[in-house]
Amino acid sequence: MKQLIVAFLILGLSTHAQEANSFLEEVQAIQKKYDSLWDDTRETVVFTGSSSIRIWNNLSEIFPEQQIINSGFGGSQASDLLVNIDQLVLNFRPKKVFIYEGDNDLASGKKPRHILNTTEEIIHKIWVQNPNTEVVLIAAKPSLARWNLRRKYKKLNRKLKRLSDKTERIAYANVWDTMLQNKKVKEEIFVSDGLHMNSLGYDLWYDVIKEHMN
Repeated sequence: MKQLIVAFLILGLSTHAQEANSFLEEVQAIQKKYDSLWDDTRETVVFTGSSSIRIWNNLSEIFPEQQIINSGFGGSQASDLLVNIDQLVLNFRPKKVFIYEGDNDLASGKKPRHILNTTEEIIHKIWVQNPNTEVVLIAAKPSLARWNLRRKYKKLNRKLKRLSDKTERIAYANVWDTMLQNKKVKEEIFVSDGLHMNSLGYDLWYDVIKEHMN
């Protein structure tokens, strides 16, 4: 029995290490980018999460009064953000953090409850550093490519909304509804892969996100 327990511990550590290393180069590139751009004397707002954040390239332009850090890393899941939370969020000592995770998690087969648990761990780590940091959870977005998973997406979003209702320090940015028309996804807001958004899609996101910026 003791050998079996040790084996599981080793396996867990190995899996954790793989998660930590799978985005190592991208995380290091983000750190290097902001080494010269980040002003540690100014309040900071961090946007982080998967590719829908990573390719939102004009965040600093549309929110010119804020110091924005975009630490999105493509293909990531909530567990990847948890592993890299120090480098991508905590090192910038943010006053507010916008998080977009859950999209890739659901596509990989993870259950909404599992994603929520990981999200709560992320928030806990943020609040250990500064309990006054505001966290904005961006709803998992609908898309043409993953419309078959919409029920799971809705379930996750309900859980994220309920989590945000527990405290004023967590907000829920409902981008789901604004991307629908007559209960179907707006096709014109996506690029050819049916998953990532074009500028029209990000215009819709901006209208939702700006309400949570101040």
